[in-house]
Amino acid sequence: MGTKQAQVQRILDNIGKVMIGKKHVAELSVVSLLAGGHVLLEDVPGVGKTMMVRSLAKSVGADFKRIQFTPDLLPSDVTGSSIYNPKELKFEFRPGPLMGNIILADEINRTSPKTQSALLEGMEEGSVTVDGTTLSLGTPFFVMATQNPIEYEGTYPLPEAQLDRFLLKMNMGYPTPQEEVEILINTEHRQPILDLEPVVTLDELRQMQQEVRSVHVDLTVKEYIVDMVHRTRMHQSVYLGASPRASVALMKASQSYAYVQGRDFVIPDDVQYLARYVLPHRIILKSEAKFEGVTTENVVEKVIDRTPIPVQRSMS
Repeated sequence: MGTKQAQVQRILDNIGKVMIGKKHVAELSVVSLLAGGHVLLEDVPGVGKTMMVRSLAKSVGADFKRIQFTPDLLPSDVTGSSIYNPKELKFEFRPGPLMGNIILADEINRTSPKTQSALLEGMEEGSVTVDGTTLSLGTPFFVMATQNPIEYEGTYPLPEAQLDRFLLKMNMGYPTPQEEVEILINTEHRQPILDLEPVVTLDELRQMQQEVRSVHVDLTVKEYIVDMVHRTRMHQSVYLGASPRASVALMKASQSYAYVQGRDFVIPDDVQYLARYVLPHRIILKSEAKFEGVTTENVVEKVIDRTPIPVQRSMS
């Protein structure tokens, strides 16, 4: 695992040339990419969401596409469409921006549910359907969607079924004053992302994704994951708890995180850490709990605290 951990570190170091003070966000983005998942970034404008995904794409030499979601965006604007060629007397497919490796879905909650569902199919199935024909998307295929939690006017909240498709949900947060000064120094003469070069190839990335699936998850850790997810369904403030899909997501994310840390086995600490990013957006609270100021993050923290940590049997 040493060589592969070095590759992961090269990616993180490369992103760090552009993203100052966002190591945990970069690390979690890489975790999701290696696990074959997708990320939802929820934060105010100007904190570096676009720069994060661009630097990740450049670091792995991936085909990067950006989709600016607006209320008038159509599904065909995302997936592509068939255009009639009068010279050839036939329809030709013109691929949309979804036909890339790493996709930035900017302000995803500003577009209609119909267009959101076109993205959802690609995220879930790894393919899109255009004019009755199913087309496979590239590998790797990674979506980082953003949404602004402040401005809700004219937006379409993501349905729970689509939120569930994101492996992780997180926010960037503001930099510290010292980090912000460093950002000014870095960007004074030239944007550093312009000089960013790939540090791994797409073939190497695909190999890493394969190796993540081989990371060992002991039965006790699997039981720990299921116990934790089950407790979200039993919590007094929860109307609808996390589904079995959440258990699978938490296990896959834990495998990827262990790999990033240079281990070939998952430990309970991995599960605890990632539960904060995997579970909150998969839980629906009761109305009275929302009124009392309870958040899904609060619920997950309590669930983590109350779930007995298993005895490690065969972690090596």
